[in-house]
Amino acid sequence: MNVSELEKNLNFLQDFDSSKKETFFKRLKIYEELFFSYQKVHNISNFKSLEFEIIDSLKILDFKNLNFVKNAIDVGSGAGFPGVFLALVLGSKFYLFEPNKKKAAFLFLIKSELKLTNLSIKTERIEASTEFFTADLISSRALTNVRDLLKLCIKFYDKNTFFLLYKGSKLEDELKEVKEYEIFSYNKRKYCFLSCSFCNALK
Repeated sequence: MNVSELEKNLNFLQDFDSSKKETFFKRLKIYEELFFSYQKVHNISNFKSLEFEIIDSLKILDFKNLNFVKNAIDVGSGAGFPGVFLALVLGSKFYLFEPNKKKAAFLFLIKSELKLTNLSIKTERIEASTEFFTADLISSRALTNVRDLLKLCIKFYDKNTFFLLYKGSKLEDELKEVKEYEIFSYNKRKYCFLSCSFCNALK
């Protein structure tokens, strides 16, 4: 794990004291070891290194204060990007929806080994869930377009919920009917922070 690369690209780490930063990097190292060990057997992604993916997951924290989040949902978590890493930093309760059994099993392993008691792993598609609760934040990394994502998550948000969308160059095309949102850019990534007080425009 290239710690200097993370520190160079994640400004919020400057606010961590030495003890908190040491613990954070130790957990990332454990994640890295588990990921590549698991990957050799189960092939859950094609990542050759993880620094870029971790930076991509957490860069939003340089732009937006998410400390208000008490409970959050990450849709289509895969190997944990961005849900695991947001949960690691924020300490909020995160519900990770991942229907792929191999990927979900890896998330359970990460939860156990990193002692992330604030993670809840859901091995199902979010639209198939029988649970009903309102999240403060719903994140998704390039899973589907904005309108379809809102439909999938209909049982889990109200006007006070925010969506955090990890998108690419076509984001603005998906938001033509929405007037109130924030976009933060880093490299080729666009982070869209969307208030659900305006979600009706996309339903």
